[in-house]
Amino acid sequence: MADIKHYDLIVIGSGPGGYVGAIRAAQMGMKVCCIERDKLGGVCLNWGCIPTKALLHNAELYMEAIRHGETWGIEIKPEHVKVNWEKVIGRSRGITGQLNAGIAFLFKKNKIDHVVGHAKITAGKTAAGPCKVEVRKANGTYYKGASEGDAQIITADRVMLATGAAPKQLPFAPCDGKTIISSYEAMNLPTRPASMLIIGSGAIGMEFAYFYNAFGTKVTVVEMQDRILPIEDDDISAAAMKTFAAQGITFRIGSSVKAIDKNATGAKVTLYEMKDEKKTDTLEVEVVLVAVGVGARYDSLFDPSLGVRICDSGPAKGHIWTDYQDKPEPSYQTSVPGVYAIGDVIGPPWLAHVASEEAVACVERMKGHHTLGVDYSSIPGCTYCNPQVASIGMTEREAKAKGLKYKVGKYPLKAHGKAIAVGATDGLVKIITSEPYGEILGAHIFGEDASELIGEMGLAKRLEATAEDIISTVHAHPTMHEAIHEAALATEGRVIHG
Repeated sequence: MADIKHYDLIVIGSGPGGYVGAIRAAQMGMKVCCIERDKLGGVCLNWGCIPTKALLHNAELYMEAIRHGETWGIEIKPEHVKVNWEKVIGRSRGITGQLNAGIAFLFKKNKIDHVVGHAKITAGKTAAGPCKVEVRKANGTYYKGASEGDAQIITADRVMLATGAAPKQLPFAPCDGKTIISSYEAMNLPTRPASMLIIGSGAIGMEFAYFYNAFGTKVTVVEMQDRILPIEDDDISAAAMKTFAAQGITFRIGSSVKAIDKNATGAKVTLYEMKDEKKTDTLEVEVVLVAVGVGARYDSLFDPSLGVRICDSGPAKGHIWTDYQDKPEPSYQTSVPGVYAIGDVIGPPWLAHVASEEAVACVERMKGHHTLGVDYSSIPGCTYCNPQVASIGMTEREAKAKGLKYKVGKYPLKAHGKAIAVGATDGLVKIITSEPYGEILGAHIFGEDASELIGEMGLAKRLEATAEDIISTVHAHPTMHEAIHEAALATEGRVIHG
């Protein structure tokens, strides 16, 4: 039997939490191994954050040229433009390959061992020995944890789980990869469907709604809440729905899916109204995309004898418990000694940048380093349709529910110089500040480059800046950033261009 390799740290999963944590641990002198059952980079790099943005950029270019070209003095007739769907999809897949190679290079540079296969933790750390992990050949789909073959045994002082999450499915209509699909298949459809029904209007649902609608698919979005993008501020949700409806997307808010009956041409979908389940109607579509959220991915990861604790209530229900649920400065240790977990597998918010920051905090605290860790009250969230949506901190609804005294500043982009110049006047910036001191409670942006603009508000909130601090910061002209300056002015009743 080959010698069992021992490490200071085994990282399971190579997504933005796993690979960042592995690199940071190596930088601090730890001997690190990263186990990945599929491609380096995890869901984010291969099937989420990065490739979807490549697809969305294609859609933006197409919409600008076809729908708005005449405005720019560029006459392009839709009937004379050919879309090579294979290249549209292929470009995003090519980008993932480039980034896979980049992570492999970083692992080599930092002397991190990369092991391919499905991991199973068979022992936590005890007085008698270290953590033990078995690695077997992975099989099944990207999201499944099945394995086969003989086990390679690896031990470590600590194990960090970064296995992420998988799309949720409808219990009465599981995904088949063709007619009923998840975001995984939506990125790789061989042909553009003529019609699509999307269940869920969160970030994933709206990004794919924008993408397919841009290329001519008849898109209907079903949302059980009374507004789209339901975690966003009410004003942002309303503005977004108006804009995307004008782009051609049909919305069925306050509705849910009762049944999906597949047929030779696609599916017949039965909808009902949330206020009255007796009110139903049906839609015939070629493809149904289920975008109702994600669930923690840890199937077959633990030997049953370990009795790993799973959250049984609250927002993290069904996710792996760590001490981050209870401590202001968590180590991210699970109920299994020596085993830690970060990212989507431990609960919301399911965001790549949160996983990366949790991973850094986790490994730095392993080494006894003082680290500020993750400020969960200041996590930016972005939706990359066009116009974009970005937010940080409290919505106005949340501030009101907490009984806080606050001010609101709103600045619509319709009169904003840079927005007019680039034809991006749909949208607004909304800032919520406390009374009487003016600290930033929340910021919400719908418009051009919102995902970039929110960084200024993130820094402001982290530094406990006030509206006056933003007002007194000189913003370059002409830029979209000036819209933040105007919204800050609006909180004090001093808006110039509104």
